[in-house]
Amino acid sequence: MPPPPPPPEPFFPGTFLRPLCPRPALAREGGKMAAPSSAPLPCPEPGAAPYGNFPNYSRFHPPEARVSLLPDGLLRRLFPAAARPLLGLDVGCNSGELSVALYRHLLGLQDKSSLEQPAAGKDLHLLCCDIDAALIERARQSSPFPASISFANLDIMDSASREPFLSSYLGRFGRSTFDIGFCMSVTMWIHLHHGDSGLREFLAFLSSLCEYLLIEPQPWKCYRAAARRLRKLGRNDFDHFRSLAINGDMAERITQILTKDCAMELVCCFGSTSWDRSLLLFKSNGSNQEGREPSGS
Repeated sequence: MPPPPPPPEPFFPGTFLRPLCPRPALAREGGKMAAPSSAPLPCPEPGAAPYGNFPNYSRFHPPEARVSLLPDGLLRRLFPAAARPLLGLDVGCNSGELSVALYRHLLGLQDKSSLEQPAAGKDLHLLCCDIDAALIERARQSSPFPASISFANLDIMDSASREPFLSSYLGRFGRSTFDIGFCMSVTMWIHLHHGDSGLREFLAFLSSLCEYLLIEPQPWKCYRAAARRLRKLGRNDFDHFRSLAINGDMAERITQILTKDCAMELVCCFGSTSWDRSLLLFKSNGSNQEGREPSGS
């Protein structure tokens, strides 16, 4: 039998791991949805999902492939003194499989048959939003943790909708920001539909709203694949695809935006999935989040 794989390197918040994650072999491409519209978006076939709202996304990008890259006890390491419930925001949650997997992993609920209290010593309330109402309804119906995980049909790029909704949710906990945000294969869809300025606005918004941000950017080859799918279906190209000045190494470009423009710092790269996407953890340095409560409050 081959020897077991070596254990992952220890993770210490505040430690920079550069360069960004090495690239694995090319695998099947796809994308998770963002939120450029609040209307239902039926998608009878995977290629007909121009907003990333693939109806069976978890079948070709399984959640376990992401969460297995994250160290155990991550919440304890990030928030060692927090006595209050932690708040998380998952943007572009699709039908919720990855959201539930993240919740289980972060709280030490590895046994999927168990609905016991979290073993990680932390209480987490997770708000998950997506543009596709049908996917959100599926997520609600199948969620094993309805008291802790909320699913909402929300256009995250519609400030008139998002501001009151998110403020209302946070207000239930007496908070103005989230402890941790998740943006898993969403940035490309925001970028394609809202351009360079939309991507910058989106990242600035998330960085102002979350103390930590775990982000999985799609590489540039996924942009080309998404445009190619539309062409094969005889549909119009994405409005901004051919005019994007932010291109190339998207993990590096997004890191530059978050660190130089959004007052965040890169804490760690947890590695890359087999389909060539890096998991990057950022932390706010505090200057872009006025009125934030300290983690230990």
